Amino acid sequence: MSELKRLAYVEDDPDIRAIAELALVDIGGFDLSLFSCGQAAVEGMEGAGPDLILMDVMMPGMDGFETVRRLRKIESLSATPIVFMTAKAQVQDIQQYKDLSLSGVITKPFDPMSLGQDVRDIWRAIQSGQAHEPSVLTAWQRQ
Repeated sequence: MSELKRLAYVEDDPDIRAIAELALVDIGGFDLSLFSCGQAAVEGMEGAGPDLILMDVMMPGMDGFETVRRLRKIESLSATPIVFMTAKAQVQDIQQYKDLSLSGVITKPFDPMSLGQDVRDIWRAIQSGQAHEPSVLTAWQRQ
């Protein structure tokens, strides 16, 4: 099983980006590349070389769905696991996520103290071949 080291996070809200950076870098110990919108991610993600991509769904301009579709067209990123971090985790939303072949969904609000572990748990499921459909980690499951 390979170790998860490099993450990329796409989030338009600067406050959420800052909290996630603290949670993933300072607490989680990951190398992190941050992108403020889908277009920036499409333009710069390949150079970041992430092991796993975390992404917001609701972003102005290019939303998470379109960003995923465009990232999947980049050969070096086509198989990189993508996990949505979103408040949109209703039943109808989950079916859309399955259609995108996402590796997981972490609901907002997320717990900064456990975010790194949540990401590692999804990574372990991916590495063990158990992630055939998105794992949804909701706030109540983390308690």
